[in-house]
Parts: sequence; structure tokens; C-alpha cells
Amino acid sequence: MGNRPAELARAVRSALAQEDVDIEVILVGNGVPGDWWPGDDEVFEDKRVKLVHLPRNLGIPAGRNRGVAESAGEILVFLDDDGWYESTRLGAHLRDRFAADPSLGIISFRVRDPEGGPGERRHVPRLRVGDPGRSSEVTTFLGGACAMRRAAFDAAGGLPEDFFYAHEEIDLGWQAINAGYRIMYDAEAVMMHPAVLPTRHEMFYRFNARNRVWLARRNLPWPLGLVYCAVWVALTVLRVRRPAALKPWFKGFAEGWRRPAGPRRPISWRAAWRMTLAGRPPII
Repeated sequence: MGNRPAELARAVRSALAQEDVDIEVILVGNGVPGDWWPGDDEVFEDKRVKLVHLPRNLGIPAGRNRGVAESAGEILVFLDDDGWYESTRLGAHLRDRFAADPSLGIISFRVRDPEGGPGERRHVPRLRVGDPGRSSEVTTFLGGACAMRRAAFDAAGGLPEDFFYAHEEIDLGWQAINAGYRIMYDAEAVMMHPAVLPTRHEMFYRFNARNRVWLARRNLPWPLGLVYCAVWVALTVLRVRRPAALKPWFKGFAEGWRRPAGPRRPISWRAAWRMTLAGRPPII
């Protein structure tokens, strides 16, 4: 969004520094003027960097979709402006992982706090987090710390742009699994990122609830979809409890039923069973 030029330069430099792979950087300015330039750092002059200007903030999923549309690579890697890669061998590691397993569609990275903190629970996309250093098959991924085959992205239909913020990765992940791909949490693929809480965003609770309903309406067979929504109502009430947060959450929940959710593409029961075997049935 053009408000962190120093952090952005660090992110871009860490991408361009990857060894033994061809790198292109599509830099999407989401809600910036047409003459916007990302900063004074010389890294932005690199010929491998291409700028995309979006004059209106279209949200996270639409911004990433626009970046994908401008790219040519067969492996897509998403990086937020306040993250960076410490290792210069990450690109080669990802290339080799995808080459070795044609069924592997998405890799979710391990996120490490540069201050040495324990990291956040939500950064390990499985119900039983356990050891963040343990890799495993999962059913979703971190949108700003991931890599995926372009074929898996296309098979899933890209990211749902109406979501704007929150849970767009789950939507894509479920559809990728439905198309026959696997998602792995790879503890050897590391992204550095400061520890920040998602609740810092004003719209967090509203969009969190609305998009939960849209996930169910778009992707799940109705018996699973209704259970999924009921489970998240119960979990939210138990976890949040604060009326100031519950009010916008339930407002978003109602909005999710009231407003169109987009095209309905229910996953198969076979895909739901595969997700269950991976440790997270699509009811939570």
C-alpha cells in the first residue's frame, strides 16, 4: 500500500537474492496513484521487478490475483511487504519440492519472529500445532507465506476477490484439494515476519465472520456447511466473550447469509474425507 518503503525494499531484496532459480518480482501497489514509485532504494530499479498500480485498494485476494495475472512463472510465491526470506536457498528448495511430487500443490512456510519470540499459533495451519519445526500435510496455508503451482492456483479458480480480507486462503486451499492437490506445511521453508496480531485491523471481526459463512456457502456440501457455521459460532463465543468484539462478529455473520457469496462449487465428499485424514475435517 506504499506506506512501508524500507520494509518493502528488504522484502524485494530477499526475493531477488534467491540462488539457482529464475526470479521475477511483481510488485502490486494496492490503492496507489498512477505515478507511485515504491521508494528510493536501488533494488526497485532491478529489471526483474515489475510494478502494478491499482488506484483503488481492492483487498488482499484481488491484489494477489492481479499479481499472478502479470507473472509468467510456474511456481507462485506470495510475500507481504513486512516479511522477508533469510535464506537465499529457499527458491531452490521450493523448486525441488514441487519437482519431486506432482501432487503437491501448495507449500505453507514456517514463519519465524526476527526477535526470537515463540511465534503465533495461527502461523502453523493445523489444529494441533505441536512443534512448529515439524512438517506435515495440512488443509490450508498462510497467504503471505506460501508457494504454489500455477496449475493448482488455476484449478482452484484463484483467490475469491469479494472476501477482501480473511480466509481467502481457505477457499483456494479447499478447491485445490478438491482438484486433487495436496497442501504441505514445510518447516524448512522459512519466512521472517514480526509478530503482529490480526485483530489490529478494524474490520477483522466483521470480515472474519462474514467470510466464514461465505466459505461454507461456496464450498461445502450443505450438511457440512451448516455444521461448520455452527461450530464457529460456538468457538467464537467461547474464545472472544467480549461484547465489543462479538457485536461486529455477529454483524458480519448475518451479512454472510444476507449478501451473495459468489459461485457455489461444493467440494466432493472424497475431498472432505482427505481433509479429515490430514487432520482437519471441514467443519472447523
